[in-house]
Amino acid sequence: MSSLKSISLKVLKYLGITLVSLLAFMFIAPYVFADKINTEIKKIANEKLNAKLDYSESNISFFNHFPSLTVGLQQFKLSGSAPYENEKLITAKEIAFGINVSSLLFGKSINIDKIFVSEADINVKVNKEGLANYNVYKANTTQKEQKSEDSSLKLEKIEIRNSKIVYDDLSTKLHFDIFGFEYLGKGDLSKAVFDLYSKAKIEKLNILYENEPYLMNKKVNADLITKVNVNSLSFIFEQNDLKINNLLVDFKGKFDFLKEGYNMDFILKTTNSNLNDFFTAFPPKFITWLNKTELKGTTDFLLTLKGNYIASDNVAPALNLDFKIRDGFVNYNKSTNPITHLNLDIATKVPSLDPNLVIVDLKNLSLKMGNDYLKTKIYSTGTTIAQVDANLDAKIDLGKLNQALGIPEIELKGILITDAKAKGLFDQKKGVFPVTNAKIELKEGYLKTKFYPNPITNIQLIATVSNTKGTFDDLKVITKPAQFTFEGNPIFVDADLSNFKNLTYDIKAKGILDIAKIYKVFAQEGLNVQGFIKADLHLKGNQSDAEKGRYSKLHNIGTLEIRNINVITQYLPKNFLIKQGIFKFNQDKMNFKTFLASYGESDFKMNGYFQNIFNFMASKNGVLRGAFSFNSNFINADEFMSTTNNLVPTTVTEKTSSSKVNVASKGVIVIPPNLDLYLQGNAQKIDFNGLTLKEAKGALKLKNGLLTIQNTGFDLIGCKVTMDATYQNITLKKALFDYHIKASEFDIKRAYNEVKLFREMASAAEKAQGIISLDYNLKGRLNENMEPVFPSLVGNGIISVKNIKFYGLKMFNAVASKTSHEGLKDPEVNKIDIKSSIKNNIITLERFKFKFAGFRPRIEGTTSLDGKLNIKMRLGLPPLGIIGVPLIITGNKDNPKVKIGRTSEDLEETQDTTD
Repeated sequence: MSSLKSISLKVLKYLGITLVSLLAFMFIAPYVFADKINTEIKKIANEKLNAKLDYSESNISFFNHFPSLTVGLQQFKLSGSAPYENEKLITAKEIAFGINVSSLLFGKSINIDKIFVSEADINVKVNKEGLANYNVYKANTTQKEQKSEDSSLKLEKIEIRNSKIVYDDLSTKLHFDIFGFEYLGKGDLSKAVFDLYSKAKIEKLNILYENEPYLMNKKVNADLITKVNVNSLSFIFEQNDLKINNLLVDFKGKFDFLKEGYNMDFILKTTNSNLNDFFTAFPPKFITWLNKTELKGTTDFLLTLKGNYIASDNVAPALNLDFKIRDGFVNYNKSTNPITHLNLDIATKVPSLDPNLVIVDLKNLSLKMGNDYLKTKIYSTGTTIAQVDANLDAKIDLGKLNQALGIPEIELKGILITDAKAKGLFDQKKGVFPVTNAKIELKEGYLKTKFYPNPITNIQLIATVSNTKGTFDDLKVITKPAQFTFEGNPIFVDADLSNFKNLTYDIKAKGILDIAKIYKVFAQEGLNVQGFIKADLHLKGNQSDAEKGRYSKLHNIGTLEIRNINVITQYLPKNFLIKQGIFKFNQDKMNFKTFLASYGESDFKMNGYFQNIFNFMASKNGVLRGAFSFNSNFINADEFMSTTNNLVPTTVTEKTSSSKVNVASKGVIVIPPNLDLYLQGNAQKIDFNGLTLKEAKGALKLKNGLLTIQNTGFDLIGCKVTMDATYQNITLKKALFDYHIKASEFDIKRAYNEVKLFREMASAAEKAQGIISLDYNLKGRLNENMEPVFPSLVGNGIISVKNIKFYGLKMFNAVASKTSHEGLKDPEVNKIDIKSSIKNNIITLERFKFKFAGFRPRIEGTTSLDGKLNIKMRLGLPPLGIIGVPLIITGNKDNPKVKIGRTSEDLEETQDTTD
């Protein structure tokens, strides 16, 4: 016993000594090795990172992340890689690096085998070209270096606590936010290929694609095994069990980084899941609905994303989505008529993420509700050209269906009976339409939303669609009757449409409709849309009779009164507001009187008629004809310039939702090609591209996309101007113009100060005074800012000057200096007619002569629109100019160079340079 006691005491003694020594080492070692550790950390940062790293202070301890010896960097900040080097990639309360103790004691360099991250904000960004901010790690340049280097990074563990990640990829239009992120990853991360075992927990997950939310505020728990290949930047997701709220999901796949994009092969699926659990993974509004809804049934879900994504080459992967519901049961808020026998089987394919190639295969959608039922199947390929095979059979009480589903913010009633079949190809260009036989009947329909207190009632509809030959000319659509009542006003519409290749129509419409109020039935609160329509119309005829002028065969009569209607068209960037208009239909004409409208700041009052309206509305090739007069107090022509909007998604944070910002670039005024209109107009004031035109009068014609202005007169800078012109846009950013302008006696100083184009084309007139008359032809091209492209200008004409005084004109000052005749400075000219032409960015001056202060100069030559000079001058000396001095003037308007003599060699050299 004494011996056992002695042994026990010795063991305890040595254990105590060992423990004390170990504790002493743990306390002392950080101080002993502090300099070495800090030196190695800085060395690693300099050698391995190509981004700016910053932190407030560092501390070394065994106890912050016991039992690991860690170097903690407080208030850690790491910038991103180009092109985001001025933005932070990571900011964290602390990032700690675990030190391998054996490498500290015995190695030549220190190995980091663990990383601990606390309360971090990680912002990952990828621009439209696929350049990311996370490329901060410097890869070894050669395989030899990889073998010889004693690596300082041999990670075995990564731990992240209470952090946030924001991923914003403009190239893939994918955005996600992760809040409350907890992560633990283990594996030998120093190897080229390794398995990473991970556990992750997310308090809130938001995923958006093309700025549309798909998952919002979801909880996620995950056990993951990922094979990582560092050399090829490849990730293989071998075993990944996710739990999104209550839904268990299996996730497998592969992700490879390519030179300019990614290669993806993802599979996300859940099998035989509970239908109720499936809906817990949906957006928050569905969760609210789910709390009041009894859901039963099983579901399968399979999503695959496979292929390359290379934004620069417009290459995208294929997306496939399969979804099934078996024997479903839905009952919202304990409805007396639940939905039973709900079955759904749908497969969707989107090759290359191109919606024009989408394939929808709805194999089955069926449900029962007592004696009511709905059965449908749809197969469709493509959009503009589509192969269709659809079948719909339903007899259902919409009121009971609405109660069973609990459709939010809407109340539906009515008996819907449908029997529809369609099969075949849809191709509008070739005039092909699926063989169709459909009948839709709605009795005692009723619609009410939370946005407006009163419902749309007494909705009655019997519509038939038939097509037995599979062509547009065999298509027939009949709605008799179609009616509803809103705010006590009944609306009646009967329509009989056939032969859509040569549309034959018989339409009757009568009633009063307040657009403002009916819009509120559907629209969100806070929007203000006004409008009033009163109709009593009977339109009967066909396209060909209207097109070929056989107006006696048409039967179009009635009136249409509208007020405060917004007209939106692809050709104009702003809405055209019709404040008031009374239209009377008579055969092919629609006459209007006292038509008041506005567009932005512009106002219009018009009288006249439109012709061929129905053909224009019903056919892509229909031409709208008409003639009218209009008066305006003010027209802002710049507002008619087209715009190209680019949607830039903003970053989503925890408290704000994603939004889009419109970035608009300008474009030329677009003339619709299907207009044949004649306008006789008067405008008190027109603003256009820096010009202010007053008391404008003239005739304007639009035909085949060409605008022609005839006998137009206006007042510009106090001068009467007449003009004839043509204008035609070639693209949204390019247009052609051709005009003749005549202006009598305008003040040159005022023109220079107020007319931008004059300043650009006659920059030498900056300090001139006097009167100019102009008779000029000019044609050329306009850019997206409706400004002339100088090299494209071609023109000729006469500029007459009278009582002109040139002050500080550098060309004459240079001549005075070269010839030692001070009298040539600041010349005063009584009257000159200068003929010139413009081509290839060069203004050519024909020979002209004048006299001042006893001198008789004769000038000819060229000057470019950017100010380069190539002028020949003969300076006739007093008293009669018989004796003259030949001069060559080169250089530019700001630095003219004068040579005496007929140096043709100098002239040719200057011409070559100017061209």
